[in-house]
Amino acid sequence: MPELSAELYTAAGKRAGDVELNPDIFGIEPNMEVMHQVVTAQLAAARAGTHSTKTRAEVRGGGRKPWRQKGLGRARHGSIRSPQWTGGGVAHGPKPRDYSQRTPRKMKRLALRSALSARASDGQIKVVETFDVWDTPRTKNAVALLEAMGVSGKVLLLAEDHERVAIKSFRNIDGVIASNLGQANTYDVLWAETVIMSKGTLELGQSVPRGTEEHAEQSQESRVESRESRVESREPEDAPAEDSGLSTPDEQSQESRVESQESEDTPAEDSGLETQDSGLKTLDSGLSTPDSKLSTDDSERSEDS
Repeated sequence: MPELSAELYTAAGKRAGDVELNPDIFGIEPNMEVMHQVVTAQLAAARAGTHSTKTRAEVRGGGRKPWRQKGLGRARHGSIRSPQWTGGGVAHGPKPRDYSQRTPRKMKRLALRSALSARASDGQIKVVETFDVWDTPRTKNAVALLEAMGVSGKVLLLAEDHERVAIKSFRNIDGVIASNLGQANTYDVLWAETVIMSKGTLELGQSVPRGTEEHAEQSQESRVESRESRVESREPEDAPAEDSGLSTPDEQSQESRVESQESEDTPAEDSGLETQDSGLKTLDSGLSTPDSKLSTDDSERSEDS
């Protein structure tokens, strides 16, 4: 018999041998402090937190001073709704609040593995080959299975998602919690005296336990594969543009910007040439002006003579 194993049964409750358990999940040293913290947080999160009381300011009435301050020999009071009065407000009473606590994910996993290890060390984990042989949900079949296995008291049943027939068959029995593997929690495992699960659920749960080196390596490999798949999925989108010889929208926009810039620069050069020509003409006209002046002076002299 293996060092760490659980009893294996058929769907009819007959013994079918033993099944080996993963020591990373069912063979660790239970951490009592972590289990206590996780269970406390789970029970606190289940509280509704809708309790409420009225203070002296919220109770109806009491707006008038019951009697004057001095002269009557009575104790001084300012309102009949103060906490010491009957029908008055409550001092420091409860108000609606949220009791949920934030628990780290690694702590939850460690607490669940600790609880399963504690049950496995006591021999309180039993495995059923499969529940697929049950066609319809019947509580009678579930009761017969528990009696054949010799299980009594509080029971936690963990089945796969496709084994809904078994979950429906067990959930009507008093003292039995039936759920799938994703809903397993530390409180239910510690509450139950016996944990029953299908073989498929066991293999699924201990395939790659979270928090181990194997899980970290597999997660790294999956991230690398997903990254490579994303890169490969992007390549076919760019390939048709290269094969067809057509430019992409970015290249087309860049070419249009270059053409517009060239078109804007060409008139500027032509205008510069025209400006230079006009300047030369101006210089020619300026040079011709002194000759005209000289001719004018000669004519004036001739008239005077």
